[in-house]
Amino acid sequence: MVNPESSQQPINRFRLVWALGIAQILAWSTTYYLPAVLATPISKETGWSITSVVIGLSWGLLVAGACSPMVGRWIDRHGGRSVLATSSVLLALGMLLMGAASNLTTYYLAWTLIGAGMAAGLYDAAFSTLGRLLGNNARASMTGLTLLGGFASTLGWPLIAGLEHQIGWRYSCFALAAAHLAIGLPIHLLAIPKNIDTPAETTALANAPSTSSSSKSANRLLLLLATLLTLQSLVISSISVHLLDVLKLLGIATATALAIGMMIGPSQVVARLAEFSIGRNLHPTWSARIAILLCGLGIGLLLPAIPWLAFLALGLYGAGNGVLTIARGTLPLALFGADGYGTRMGLLARPMLIAQATGPVAAALILESFGSTPLLVVMCVLVATSFLTSFALPAK
Repeated sequence: MVNPESSQQPINRFRLVWALGIAQILAWSTTYYLPAVLATPISKETGWSITSVVIGLSWGLLVAGACSPMVGRWIDRHGGRSVLATSSVLLALGMLLMGAASNLTTYYLAWTLIGAGMAAGLYDAAFSTLGRLLGNNARASMTGLTLLGGFASTLGWPLIAGLEHQIGWRYSCFALAAAHLAIGLPIHLLAIPKNIDTPAETTALANAPSTSSSSKSANRLLLLLATLLTLQSLVISSISVHLLDVLKLLGIATATALAIGMMIGPSQVVARLAEFSIGRNLHPTWSARIAILLCGLGIGLLLPAIPWLAFLALGLYGAGNGVLTIARGTLPLALFGADGYGTRMGLLARPMLIAQATGPVAAALILESFGSTPLLVVMCVLVATSFLTSFALPAK
């Protein structure tokens, strides 16, 4: 148990979640969602191909995957304050270098810094920080964080597009770098406690029997969880990048396809609200199973290529995706406890980030060679495999 004399003031969870949520909106807007806005302006001004520009994100994700285990271990040992603050500095440096890039080598070096910042500053690091601070009671805070972080594209895309229109993509990068130093860095330094005692739940779980009573069973469980989450990362990243092309190849008009795609965002928010209010007492394994099933149904319902059915399909898919983002943080906490949570999150993040980097490329090859229907069938097979894997995980 924590020594009462050394314990700190109670953590204001509402303030903490809102602060981290704002920082997550900034982090996601300037990393994962950045090429959607700036890829074309960068390509036009520099003469680099769109593919070369977008590869920067894939490289950044690979760098993030390489760095994630180290980040998780650091958070376990020292807390998340320094890690998240470092992410703001790395992302600022990456944006500055990107704005100044005159060749692809410098551009990819910028994404190397951004990739390291992604490992230290996106959901995995934030979840690990909440787990370190709140122990086994972090689930509601993780849900709240994803609710706020889900607005990254809604707020980030128009803001960055507006900046690019007014001052060009290079000065937009400089402005975003300044935002990380003026907004993200102070949030991480001021909102997260500097010295963190190990939560009482962590100590209790470390001394009590658990599902990982032996190293062998723990490793098996971690491998199963990694398989489930990595397969879903492959599916979600592929669908995110190629959704509009898939819908068009299915014969759905461009305007209708855009409207269908807009179903994902609102359905994610609704599903996360439902998880927060109704599903908070449901074991995360069951939440993950339901979410995977919704994703699979959504993808499967696209196969008939009926526009009204596609609206329903993307609503189901978005809902499943929204809940899975939460399960990404809550499942390891529920299955293994808070002890070593950051390290496990880092280990799980590596194959997931690699999948996010390579999945869209593999999906593009399938789409170009065989068309949209075979790609959707492959996605359904991956989801079905993930769903079956979930039944090997404890659910109570």
